[in-house]
Amino acid sequence: MNDFDLVIRNAHCATAADVFDADIGIKDGKIAALGQGLPAGREEIDAAGRWVLPGGIDGHCHLDQPMGDNSVMADDFLSGTRSAACGGTTTVLPFACQFKGQSLRDAVDDYHRRADGKAAIDYAFHLIVSDPTPDVLERELPELIREGYTSFKIYMTYDDLKLADREIIDVLAVARDEGAMVMVHAENIDCIAWLTERLLKAGKTAPRYHAEARPMLVEREATHRAISFAELVDVPILIVHVSGREAIEQIQWAQNNGLRIYGETCPQYLFLTADDLGLDDDHHHHGAKCICSPPPRDKGNQQVVWNGLESGVFQVFSSDHAPFRFDGPSGKKAAGPNASFDRIPNGIPGLETRLPLLFTHGVLSGRLDICQFVALTSTNVAKMYGLYPQKGSIAVGADADLTIWDTGLDRVIRNADLHHEVDYTPYEGIPVSAWPAVTFSRGSVVWRDGEYLGRAGRGEFLRCDLPQPARPKVRGDSR
Repeated sequence: MNDFDLVIRNAHCATAADVFDADIGIKDGKIAALGQGLPAGREEIDAAGRWVLPGGIDGHCHLDQPMGDNSVMADDFLSGTRSAACGGTTTVLPFACQFKGQSLRDAVDDYHRRADGKAAIDYAFHLIVSDPTPDVLERELPELIREGYTSFKIYMTYDDLKLADREIIDVLAVARDEGAMVMVHAENIDCIAWLTERLLKAGKTAPRYHAEARPMLVEREATHRAISFAELVDVPILIVHVSGREAIEQIQWAQNNGLRIYGETCPQYLFLTADDLGLDDDHHHHGAKCICSPPPRDKGNQQVVWNGLESGVFQVFSSDHAPFRFDGPSGKKAAGPNASFDRIPNGIPGLETRLPLLFTHGVLSGRLDICQFVALTSTNVAKMYGLYPQKGSIAVGADADLTIWDTGLDRVIRNADLHHEVDYTPYEGIPVSAWPAVTFSRGSVVWRDGEYLGRAGRGEFLRCDLPQPARPKVRGDSR
């Protein structure tokens, strides 16, 4: 009689804390045993001494999110989770976005309809709170947090999403009372609007001016303000998609002063620069492909972001996958083929390339050790959003979300090889020497040797616990 549905043999495992060699016994979608010489399983896969890591968790991605303009996201839960699985990611956390005037509950219900029956891997929802009415603050948000939507994002920019300072403070107070994790998009909207107006008046409308309209100081100021509000309310927050030195210095200052402030960064700030926004020829504003907010900075800032990953300023590394096609009327050109930079949809794709890029240029280059990689891409993400220990580790009782990695590859990223529905990748041509050979979602193979084997609807919706990192600090006796 077989104790295990599947045994992965000769796994060279890494978690956020440990490196060890083991056979992994899987039963009913969970890790049932770790050991040497486990008995036979109904199915056997030989990892042959390759790295076996917890599946990636992408804590920041946008799929099939309704937009306020004419644009439509290229990836829904079908193509988005397929793409994730092919890049070694086994859990995604996209956003149920509330529009102004809409109830938060309606936004969540709509998002479940969009996800239902489509996902190939497991998923949870963050909320986006854009209209914190008394009913949202007093009833809806607390109810939803208790139902397993324990993280939400607030914006300090974008006209249709931004909250005023007083609204931010009110929302942070709810998070503190309920134990939820708040993610903050920190950019100063009034500075951006003022700069944008001046640039457009001067006829500076091309994609490259997106970066000039959002200099580092607008991120620095908003990051400082968000930290101040978190300190006032005494609640931890996570500053998302941090782009460079000035915001990093604010976060470091807060962390050095004992505040529970967390940071997230993304591949675009390691591999792209503001120069990528200037890739124009006469008819095609290719720079639009790299428009995201905050924008990529310069080469020097890439090193500062790497330093932040190495030193622990950042706890989380996410894709911020925001998939808009370059060609066609519903993507980057939704406002017309020659729209000014301020009317081009923000965001770049990255679900499938996140892990191979960081593994190659972080771990194999010697910048990060393997345990840091696992922490940044999986374990810390699970902890930050209340999914640990079910997700994010290789441990008995955890879900069998695993990746077997091939290293020593000689390949470059090509959009033609990817599985999203976007017609480009901003990382085209970047070399990678690591890619997942096999991805397991709860013990089922969803990607193997270049072939997608996932099945729509197999992914389950995850209710999140209250995240440990969201708890306010206990202030000890100073005697």
